[in-house]
Amino acid sequence: MPQQPARGTRLFTVTADTLVAVDFGPRTKRRPPGPYGRLFARPGTRAFTLANLLARLPMGMFSVSAVVMIAGTRGSYALAGAVTATGLAATALVAPWTARLVDRYGQARVAVPATLVAALGSLALLLCVRYDAPAWTLFAAYAATATTPNTGGMSRARWAHLLDGDPDALHTANSFEQAADELCFMLGPVLAAFLCGAFFPEAGTLVGVVLLVTGVLAFAAQRSTEPPPSGRTTTGATAATPPAPSPLRSPGMPPLLAVCLALGAVFGSTEVVTIAFADAQGHRTAAGVVLALQAGGSCAAGLLYGRVRFAGAAEDRYPWCVAAMTALLVLPLLAASLTGSLLLLAAALLVAGMATAPTMITNMTLVQRRTPDGRLNEGMTLAVTALLGGIACGSAAGGWTVEHLTPTAGYGVPVTAAAVALLVALAWPGVRTAAA
Repeated sequence: MPQQPARGTRLFTVTADTLVAVDFGPRTKRRPPGPYGRLFARPGTRAFTLANLLARLPMGMFSVSAVVMIAGTRGSYALAGAVTATGLAATALVAPWTARLVDRYGQARVAVPATLVAALGSLALLLCVRYDAPAWTLFAAYAATATTPNTGGMSRARWAHLLDGDPDALHTANSFEQAADELCFMLGPVLAAFLCGAFFPEAGTLVGVVLLVTGVLAFAAQRSTEPPPSGRTTTGATAATPPAPSPLRSPGMPPLLAVCLALGAVFGSTEVVTIAFADAQGHRTAAGVVLALQAGGSCAAGLLYGRVRFAGAAEDRYPWCVAAMTALLVLPLLAASLTGSLLLLAAALLVAGMATAPTMITNMTLVQRRTPDGRLNEGMTLAVTALLGGIACGSAAGGWTVEHLTPTAGYGVPVTAAAVALLVALAWPGVRTAAA
């Protein structure tokens, strides 16, 4: 039996006066990888990304789980809200210090013990609720969870370390990270509500602790992609390298954090007002789906934004991103005030969410550029802390507006907060000045 020619072999023969060439190579051409394919082709990137996503998912679970757990057993949403607000305030104080230690001594060395302390705080809260401990113990236990490291910031720090000198790839990485944030905060509350409702009130907290500890341990084990700590000793020296100045002192950083504060107010007020609006329409359970659509629009826009290559500087794009976000946030206000339809409101929030990820991606890019070497985790955490503070303020402002005016009027709060962010981006020169 004659052998078949090997793949890729070319045969030549002569028929009469014609030379015939036969190519046995494959007929299909392999398409070159896209931006995300090239990004994750780098060694070690898939492993640390999957582990980080596992650790990041509980960030959207804990607050919802705590509210359901406390309100379900103590019968007080006021107590549940006060406990979670205390945890948020503690996080705003502790998180920058935790990030500073991560930068100085390394991710694995600091993140693992910090995570274990936070996990013990969550378990203590669970036991205090379960065994009807005094109310003050709930505040103390939940405050201990403030040591949870900023897993998203640590992932961004790894990308910055691996992609140093490749701004296009770093833009794609930042876009992916923002989309991952949106996905986790979209799925986390849904998963928490399902676990607490389908099994028992403490189920969401238990699963969140397991996911957080497992994810951080797996993430810390990926040592090949970990950025070197800034506090390492130099060769032949006995003293550690002097730490870089605080990111707060970097030119342009304060206005960026002010914008983050205003953007957080957008997110916090939108959530509260949407829940109130759906409740007023008699469909409170649909509020989660409506908010998930907004996060889904932001997630899709973030992934698309990461595939685009921009010729201009991020400083030039930034005001336009904030302006687009401000303009699109008018759509939910119009949908609520002119139609009162929850379905049209969901569509408006879906469209409005598409400006969120590009704005946050550009913001985080500018924060990275203005953060001194060796303090990237701290710089990222400061931005997240400002967002959390804004979320708390936005929730309070949205709740006051809903209670004293109407849920429809409440959609004016995120528009106002976005307009403040736009004014800061336009008026403060440090935001629009490229970093040296």
